[in-house]
Amino acid sequence: MRIGGVIIVIWLLIGLFAAFQRGYFKDTGDASCAKAGTVIVTTVAGPLNYLGLNPKITCDVPEPSK
Repeated sequence: MRIGGVIIVIWLLIGLFAAFQRGYFKDTGDASCAKAGTVIVTTVAGPLNYLGLNPKITCDVPEPSK
């Protein structure tokens, strides 16, 4: 259990560093849910970029019916 906790903490620290590198913590005056979501996703998935993976998320919004 301890090793898993240490790995998770290191993973999140690397993710926070990735978010910091992208400048997500600079302008805190215009905070929004979208910006918070971006920081959270970057923190969780950011280390994957350092491992050589490049995860991409697409948002396909369905067209409204007529």
